[in-house]
Amino acid sequence: MLLPNVKNIVAVASGKGGVGKSTVAVNLAVALAQLGLRVGLLDADIYGPSLPRMLGLARKPDVRGDRMIPLEAWGLKAMSIGFLVDEDTAMIWRGPMVMGALEQMMGQVEWGELDVMIVDMPPGTGDAQLTMAQRVTLAGALVVSTPQDIALLDARRGVKMFERTRVPVLGLVENMSFFCCPNCGHRSEIFGHGGARTEAEKLGIEFLGEIPLLLEIRSAADAGTPIVASAPQSDAARAYRDVAARLQAKLEGKQGHSGGPRIVIS
Repeated sequence: MLLPNVKNIVAVASGKGGVGKSTVAVNLAVALAQLGLRVGLLDADIYGPSLPRMLGLARKPDVRGDRMIPLEAWGLKAMSIGFLVDEDTAMIWRGPMVMGALEQMMGQVEWGELDVMIVDMPPGTGDAQLTMAQRVTLAGALVVSTPQDIALLDARRGVKMFERTRVPVLGLVENMSFFCCPNCGHRSEIFGHGGARTEAEKLGIEFLGEIPLLLEIRSAADAGTPIVASAPQSDAARAYRDVAARLQAKLEGKQGHSGGPRIVIS
């Protein structure tokens, strides 16, 4: 099995694109690192790698022998196919090539000892999801959705896919949950609100929290400075940290139940 020195591997997934899954994955990983955990971040979205831009990294990893050294930023280790190709390169690959690239980024990278690895999955239910479910022992999956019904339909399919591959679903996160005007403070629920919480209740899984729709989150991601690190006292950063704390508690509970090692906060 790949990644034997990683205690917990968590897939951050969505049933469809455009729901802000990668932004959630990056800020969640940084928030977990701020809690004192040794964190890795793997970009499994081969066709649309966005982590290099979001982390502010634009260089190739070093190679020692036959192994790549993950890049480091914001307290975590990261690897993405985007570190190896130009930003505007179109990855026109068939499924076996995608699976091979994923296995290389897991098995031929010097990740070292990690408490948790966050895997930013591509949207949908395709080859990358099956590769992760078959080649590593996932602690679970976190599914990201926006509140409206059309997004929740796809999130439901994502949950069912993980259940069919016997991967525990750790919870559902509602992204772009509401918008507060920065000038007057008026709250608008542009995509609706509370749909993910209701869906989680229907599916019998935990609702891990809601992330607001804020200009600061988008601008920080575009600038390569995750908002959890660049504006730690902001409402957005607190929302991500709340989700991270709930995820950490879930992982500690799973390890405690199974008799395995527990995460220790230093």
